[in-house]
Amino acid sequence: MSGRAKLTLFAALATLLTSWSLNALVDSQAWLLQAALLLAVQSAVGAGARRVPLARTLTVAAQVLTSLLLLAFLYAGKGESHGDGPLAYLVTDFGALFGQGVRDVGEFAIPAPLTDGIKLLLVSGVLLIGLLVDTLAVTMRTAAAAGLPLLALYSVASGLAGGGGASWFAFLLAGCGYLMLLLSEGRDRLAQWGRVFGAAPRRGAADSGLAGGAGGQATAPVKFGRRIGAVTLGLALAVPAVLPSLGGGLLGGTQDAAEDGGGGVGGTISAVNPLVSLQSNLNAQDNRVVLKYRTNSPQQADQYLRILALDEFNGVKWEASGRALVDVPEKLPEPPGLRAPVSRSAVEVTTSISAADYYTQRYLPMPYPATSVEIGGKWRFEPAGRTLVGDQLGRDKFQNVQGAEYTVRSLLLKPTAQQLQSAPKPDPAVQEEYTKLPDNLPPVVAETARQVTQGAKDDYTRAVKLQDYFAVNGGFRYNTRTASGTGPQAVARFLADKEGFCVHFAFSMAAMSRSLGIPARVAVGFTPGEKQSDGNVNVSMRDAHAWPELYFEGVGWTRFEPTPRSGINIPEYSRAQTPATQPSAPAPLPSQSVAQPSTGPSATPECPPNLKKLGECGAAAPAQSTGGGGGPSVTSVLGWAALALAVLGLPLLPMLWRTRLRARRLATGEVLTAWRELGDTAWDAGVLPDEALSPRRAASRIVELGRLDEEPAAAVHRIAGAVERALYAPPGAEVSYPELADDVLLARTGLLASADRLPRLRILLLPRSAARVAWAFSARRSAIAAAVSTRLTTARLRLQRLPLRGRG
Repeated sequence: MSGRAKLTLFAALATLLTSWSLNALVDSQAWLLQAALLLAVQSAVGAGARRVPLARTLTVAAQVLTSLLLLAFLYAGKGESHGDGPLAYLVTDFGALFGQGVRDVGEFAIPAPLTDGIKLLLVSGVLLIGLLVDTLAVTMRTAAAAGLPLLALYSVASGLAGGGGASWFAFLLAGCGYLMLLLSEGRDRLAQWGRVFGAAPRRGAADSGLAGGAGGQATAPVKFGRRIGAVTLGLALAVPAVLPSLGGGLLGGTQDAAEDGGGGVGGTISAVNPLVSLQSNLNAQDNRVVLKYRTNSPQQADQYLRILALDEFNGVKWEASGRALVDVPEKLPEPPGLRAPVSRSAVEVTTSISAADYYTQRYLPMPYPATSVEIGGKWRFEPAGRTLVGDQLGRDKFQNVQGAEYTVRSLLLKPTAQQLQSAPKPDPAVQEEYTKLPDNLPPVVAETARQVTQGAKDDYTRAVKLQDYFAVNGGFRYNTRTASGTGPQAVARFLADKEGFCVHFAFSMAAMSRSLGIPARVAVGFTPGEKQSDGNVNVSMRDAHAWPELYFEGVGWTRFEPTPRSGINIPEYSRAQTPATQPSAPAPLPSQSVAQPSTGPSATPECPPNLKKLGECGAAAPAQSTGGGGGPSVTSVLGWAALALAVLGLPLLPMLWRTRLRARRLATGEVLTAWRELGDTAWDAGVLPDEALSPRRAASRIVELGRLDEEPAAAVHRIAGAVERALYAPPGAEVSYPELADDVLLARTGLLASADRLPRLRILLLPRSAARVAWAFSARRSAIAAAVSTRLTTARLRLQRLPLRGRG
């Protein structure tokens, strides 16, 4: 195997070994075999193009084209195509699947399921890195620079995976792959020098170039390079283990620490934004079930699973303030603010919950207010928000709810509108802490709150009016595609645009409540989910939700629902003033965007406007397809035929080019042009051209190396004789050769007949003389560059000759 072929092999191997680090991102390794096969094809195309040889740019272009065609044929048809014909099948559909993969990456926790979109991203990413490595190490002959794309691939994988127990093994594979690539290049360079000067060979060993000793053992330079690589790789693995205080680094991830915030060993909750993935969950195409539970609650529609409360609005975003954590008590303390008679009418319910293996939330979802929790693992309790938080298990590793099964006992509170309306003033400490607003909050927020609640004489009535303003009579629309936004201006924009999803409604109502002096915060969690026939309730990603909690003395933190979304249960205590306009039962899953107008007749023409805003009037029946019968359309058939011709014609381009060039040359009737065609034909058959030979000697060489029979050999000699006459005949002498084209074709037939079957096929499909295209392109590029350089030099000289004003 040649040195360049070894370089190609080790470049692909280094890419493949580094790609192993991506396995931690997904729950299946099935993609790696496909990536390895496509990478092998891409490398083989590059090796073949360099052997022709083609120019470097054409070599890379051939690899890119081959990889794109393979990816398109493997993944086309798996996305959401909205067109017809091969263009939609290979381009539109391919792009849609790529976009779906990007969305899947943002929606799923690591390790993510191996969806078609994520699989496409992984395979195409490996092919891209493999192309860069192959170009740098083999085409450009700079293997050291090929470490940059390999490092980028490993860094991205390690950063997303957040380190872990297997990260050292991934680093070892990546490092070994890169070192083998460097050693392969070093061997190739040493082999080009000839004799290797190093340690003396062992007794009886013949000089074998790079082997340098008996049995093919490496000589001193190669051995020294191996030792340096092994020592360096060992140090990279051993130093972080010996010095753990360094933290992070190449083998360690800090994702959990950065996400959960703060140092220590689980002593506090620092600033955390759990709403990062809420919008993507609502827009998820794959609506996976994350929680399942069974409860004895008589009001399953009120069984919200609360994760945590965001109680601090710092002018940029709502977040959970840093609070001390304590050990989880056997019985949780009384909920803040809950007093008789509401506490006496409360019913304790039991809920058994199981979390999916792919749900890695650090905060425990449970009904509010919980009185006790039975769960294994290391958990801590935050009393103010009544939240259970996973404790730290090790460096950059925390307890989470993944795959957990736990039981929660909680209170089902049933406050009445009268109890809330007659609630006394809240505790001054609560009032001060939960009514804080940033100084830069736009005045329109407080002004709108005062206008909406005008005439209300108590906090409860103000809260209900705010809820109705957003959910019923304010003209707001529910749309999960709206950007969530941050900062105090986001509330003002939402009030002006009147379009958003649960985050906008919860944040805005909480901010407006605080401006009215009502203690408020935002809760994050899940709506009750959908009950199944077996009695279990499934909670999926699209049930993710945010809602405001307002504080009333004697009741405590109380849920309100300003979001006008189908499937939302308005609390019974907030329906006192508008009983006819509230939904009474959970509806189907939420709409993913603003509802589009229907062209069909309404099923309930008498539906009140308020219920229409809440999505309780039902949906129009889907329009029936009026398309024709089965069978593809004429446009589709023609498109597929054109695509088949293009795909089949691509490998035939060199042959078609040679056929066209041969016809043009022979049509001229010129002896020298025909002689050039004969030389290219012999070159295609393996007889390399030699411009230093005379026509007669060149003809003899073609006959001898091409193993021509008597008739083709005679035709070659006749053409050579005509060339001599054309070159050396006296001026004015007429040189006529009517059989010129026939003799060239006869010689070509003899060259093809003397070749075996596979070489003959290569002569036809991949003629060596096609390299003239690359040469012509390179010459044209050089000529253009020289002309531009000449013009720039002339212009610079002219500028220098211009007289300077003010001289002397």
